Amino acid sequence: MKEIDRLLERVSRRGVANERAILVGLEQGSDWQERMEELRELAISAGAEVVGEVRQRREEPDPFYYIGRGKAEELAVLIKELGADLVIVDASLNLVQHRNLEEILQTKVVDRTELILDIFAQRAHTKEGKLQIELAQLTYLLPRLTGRGVFLSRLGGGIGTRGPGETKLEYDRRRIRDRINQLRKEIDEVREQRARRRLWRRAEDIPIVALVGYTNVGKSTLLNAITKASVYVDDRPFATLDPTTRRVKLKGGGVVLFTDTVGFIRDLPPNLIAAFRATLEEVREADILLHVADGSHPRMAEQIMTVNKILEEVVEVGEKKMVYAINKMDKADIHEVMAKLPKGISNVCFISALQQRGISALLDKIGRILEEELCLVELTIPYERGDILSLLYEKGRVLGEDFGDKGINILARVPVDLRDKILLLTNSKGK
Repeated sequence: MKEIDRLLERVSRRGVANERAILVGLEQGSDWQERMEELRELAISAGAEVVGEVRQRREEPDPFYYIGRGKAEELAVLIKELGADLVIVDASLNLVQHRNLEEILQTKVVDRTELILDIFAQRAHTKEGKLQIELAQLTYLLPRLTGRGVFLSRLGGGIGTRGPGETKLEYDRRRIRDRINQLRKEIDEVREQRARRRLWRRAEDIPIVALVGYTNVGKSTLLNAITKASVYVDDRPFATLDPTTRRVKLKGGGVVLFTDTVGFIRDLPPNLIAAFRATLEEVREADILLHVADGSHPRMAEQIMTVNKILEEVVEVGEKKMVYAINKMDKADIHEVMAKLPKGISNVCFISALQQRGISALLDKIGRILEEELCLVELTIPYERGDILSLLYEKGRVLGEDFGDKGINILARVPVDLRDKILLLTNSKGK
């Protein structure tokens, strides 16, 4: 029982084990080299010392070993030669692959999902972040409690074992399920708190701009440049995890809230997305999405498309307005960057958050979009036209209402495409 408690409490550990890791991946698709480089960056970010890399060209992963058995046997020899104590695989392994690899390699094996979860476990500092990461780790761990081999059953530190990422085979599943249910209840409370804060913001008529983008593109640096804040920044994946919100006054006098969000990455673990739904709701509720991209990255376009796909399919942002801030232009040629931009995107600004170049133009563009998006109207709605009042509350922001002799006097902000229709129906004037 004490051991179970120790494992459930390990999410609070923050030590970084300097493990000697060998990276393993398949040469599949045109981007396999970039995937391996990204895996290397993730491994280093988690605290590993990368001492080797093994790749295999094949059409499909081996169903039993991910790489072929022969290649796995070669890897076992290399592990002894290099003194490695960790293998990191560029895929989400199934239970059979994970168990077989650990048995034949006789060392700990961590897949891509575990690696990302481990990094998140290190980066979470707020209570909310810790809750969300622990939920993601336990949800990932639950179906993998049996058959993973002796290496998962050992108590010890290192990548893939932070938080609740380790267990003995006799681990009590019921205890984990109970903890998962408890975490979900606590996260639901966080969602309610966030919902109340959003209602307050709406009541104050404060627009919200959410910074989104691939990991390590400079979102936190940009937030610091815009708001003069002191958000932690570092040149590594997922350097900041917990969302930060800052208030900014635009040149035109309006006030905007800028919210930094967690960076995205290809093949983002589904459990992590589900656990972070409370944070991602901030993105859904934003008036504008500020999509930050790394203009110096060779695959900038692919990263932009990856983020947009996650926003559309997972976060479900719909037709929300988006501004693209192409960052790190101090390291890139603008003509080359423009040639790499995906077709069809608009509202693009080229900036250097580090050197604070282009920030003023970016804020001006955001201000203009906010002005175009919502306009102020004063109108009197006849008491019998409750349908118009419902439309205002659904599509706009009601700033004030007063009951008069001829109807309800309303002050509201509404989308431009609805303004003329509403004014025509009520014979009122815009402002």
